[in-house]
Amino acid sequence: MNPLIDVLVVDDSALVRQTLKELLERSGEFSVAFAADPFIAERRIAIKRPQVIVLDIEMPGMDGLTFLTRLMATDPIPVVICSARAGEDAAVAIEALARGAIDVLPKPRLAVKDFLSDTSALLVDTVRAAAHSKRGMSAAPPVRPVRAQPAEINKGIAATWAVAIGASTGGTEALAVVLSALPRDSPAVLVVQHMPEGFTKAFANRLNGLAQMSVKEAEDGEPIRQGHVLLAPGNRHMTIVRGGARFVVQIQTTPHVNRHRPSVDVLFRSVSETFGSRSVGVLLTGMGRDGAAGLLEMKNRGAHTIAQDESTSVVFGMPKEAILLGAAGRVLPLQNISSGILDLLPLS
Repeated sequence: MNPLIDVLVVDDSALVRQTLKELLERSGEFSVAFAADPFIAERRIAIKRPQVIVLDIEMPGMDGLTFLTRLMATDPIPVVICSARAGEDAAVAIEALARGAIDVLPKPRLAVKDFLSDTSALLVDTVRAAAHSKRGMSAAPPVRPVRAQPAEINKGIAATWAVAIGASTGGTEALAVVLSALPRDSPAVLVVQHMPEGFTKAFANRLNGLAQMSVKEAEDGEPIRQGHVLLAPGNRHMTIVRGGARFVVQIQTTPHVNRHRPSVDVLFRSVSETFGSRSVGVLLTGMGRDGAAGLLEMKNRGAHTIAQDESTSVVFGMPKEAILLGAAGRVLPLQNISSGILDLLPLS
């Protein structure tokens, strides 16, 4: 039997602390300790270092972002942010990912009876992934804003090629590295990042400030255009269909695939059916197998395929599964993936 994973929950709400403890310990994989604020957390860490910290954002005395910044500078324990779903708190949660947090989770909906069945698996999977992660691998060189102009890019040019990218744990910073290195006139990019509902819009806004391409959360019926990156909304699948002379995205609430919505497999299979050999599939860091089968389908239809290598993956789960299936035409370190994409695609 594997030893239990030590988790420290840092939250000023006693009810949230108890709920997270019950959900995690019910799985039989975790041993959970509490801290009501970051000062208590620092004392507990000095006595017994946890393998994962689940961290609230808004707390008295010291907020979660300040605590995270101090922690990353001294002892980069894997941190999962537990945050409210929308508004300003979502933007702060995305900033926490940029400062070194592994992943983000929605706050437990304590008054909703079906919370356990809806969200407990996500909580357990996320904390398990954090425990098995290589802390700090995704953020290698710091990414700086590079957009020269805020204007729309190639607004009227319909996409004839597409790049489909899937990512999960560690993917937020991996995507920042990849997208920031693509030029303004790159072929259309479609992204699935496993992220809860309410956070993807803030994440797209952050990427838009880093990338030369235009980045936004996808909307149903939106055309796919050169120079634009569309990010699947949290809790929604993203597929591609032909709309007249153009390709457009469809945003759907069909059942979860591989326990995920959005699912990378759903996007990859859709891109393979619509763009076929005029596409590139890229599978980045993440736990599980979502995207591996879809990447193989893209390859079998003539698409170019890339998987992130083990040494630069925060969690070498999804890319490893793709490699084992024979789905990855190329296996590249994170810092070479952008140039690898450009080597495979025409830019005009």
